[in-house]
Amino acid sequence: MFTDSHCHLFNEYYDDILEVIDNAHMKGIDRLIVSGCDQKSNEEIIHSLKKYDNFYGCLGIHPEEGKIDEDELRFIEEHIKDNKIIAIGEIGLDYYYSDINKDVQKELFIRQMEIASKYNMPVVIHSREATLDTIEILKMFPQVKGVIHSFSLSLEVANIYRKLGYKLGINGVVTFKNCHLKEILPDILPDIILETDSPYLTPHPYRGKRNEPKYIYNIAQFICDEVGIELEELSKITNQNIRNIFNI
Repeated sequence: MFTDSHCHLFNEYYDDILEVIDNAHMKGIDRLIVSGCDQKSNEEIIHSLKKYDNFYGCLGIHPEEGKIDEDELRFIEEHIKDNKIIAIGEIGLDYYYSDINKDVQKELFIRQMEIASKYNMPVVIHSREATLDTIEILKMFPQVKGVIHSFSLSLEVANIYRKLGYKLGINGVVTFKNCHLKEILPDILPDIILETDSPYLTPHPYRGKRNEPKYIYNIAQFICDEVGIELEELSKITNQNIRNIFNI
């Protein structure tokens, strides 16, 4: 059994969620962790967790929201201990667009890390073009652990995150021809979990199609071929890491 540890199965992207769940089940992906990014998606997660048995949820405000809304933060705090809410995410920093307000992003990130610390919850971290600032903020909260979502950087950076107590979320990017992540897979293998980031980042050879949790199987098989292990061994590694971080 595998878990899709990070997907966005929302009505905005899918009008066939039950079929998507069935597709995943047929490929051996029986647990889906859905990450929020704004108030709308966070509210939908609360509803979906009651509707779908194999769903778990993370509540968070994505850095690209670019604002701090006290009501949205209060919503997260009010629901952080709901049944099947297992983390705060996805949160973090995104400096890819030069006009994004970095100071607001940092404050929003810190505010959500404070909630995680207060309630002893793990976090799901989004970091794009912001590695140094991300690490600096994570070091402010040494008691908080979690996952670095969509990791694709160097072994040096990977080891910093691992030392801080974070697992590395590996998705379809690893299958892309120009991705160097495959070169460090043997080194980071003990600390990875698998994700799709559906509907984004569909793995090769399905790029151009809508991503779904079922493609965890293809990502897993690619990793196994690269490092020379069986799917069963990778399943044990990734599921143990998920249990250690999310307590499920």
